[in-house]
Amino acid sequence: MTQPRTAFVLGGGGALGAVEVGMLGALLERGITPDLVLGTSVGALNGAFVAQDPTPDVVDRLTGLWETVAASSREVYGDRPLRAVRRAVATGTHVWSSKPLATRLREELGEVTFADLAVPLQVCAAHIERAAEHWFDTGDVVDAVVASAAVPGLLPPKEIDGEHYLDGGIVNSVPVARAHQLGATRVFVLQVGRMERPLSAPRRPWDVARVSFEIARRHRFNREMAELPESVEAHVLPTGGTSERDDSVWATRDFSGVVEKIRLSREAGAAYLDEHLA
Repeated sequence: MTQPRTAFVLGGGGALGAVEVGMLGALLERGITPDLVLGTSVGALNGAFVAQDPTPDVVDRLTGLWETVAASSREVYGDRPLRAVRRAVATGTHVWSSKPLATRLREELGEVTFADLAVPLQVCAAHIERAAEHWFDTGDVVDAVVASAAVPGLLPPKEIDGEHYLDGGIVNSVPVARAHQLGATRVFVLQVGRMERPLSAPRRPWDVARVSFEIARRHRFNREMAELPESVEAHVLPTGGTSERDDSVWATRDFSGVVEKIRLSREAGAAYLDEHLA
């Protein structure tokens, strides 16, 4: 197989991942298509769609999905509060079921395997037993995406072939180096925007974990970007419409305003691409 040249790298970020849809629109409408797609968490979800259909049509499909989720966020990520509390008590590990997410992805993507995709896709998850980064590139795509998006404490670990996986953002939130390792010479980074703003010291107990995670993910991202050789052309697309409100601990579960985020990120991405790739 020919080594990939252009890679789309889609990072994690929960509901903030809507901005990646706008970025995809800006890229695809300019004829920029991937030879390789890498995705983590919600980036794995968006990435699976574009790997299956790397045309501008996929943007309409994803926008429709995000609009549906925004209208009824319980459909994919949520649940009735009392049921969620009962599940947390019963399981001791999570408050939401992953079945609605898996069901919706099956409806949209079908029983697709990695081998069926139009473009090679790799999906990152955290392997529990090995305490390691794991990359799915064979087998069932929906299972891999559900594993990559298994947010600790919110969704259950995903079991595949007797082993267990959690959200890929734990180990590799924006997998830039992976793209280079796989032979990409041009990388487009689709991230959710928090990289663009400085962090502030936590002021509340629940902020400590968020800030700690942000330090870890940003440190790795910045290091991997700095270590890319000069021969690799790298573009970090702007989000356009994110704000400090999107840095809160609740932002990744807040689906309000996703349609506007898609529009703004598409406009910002278009302006960036027109300036840098003219």
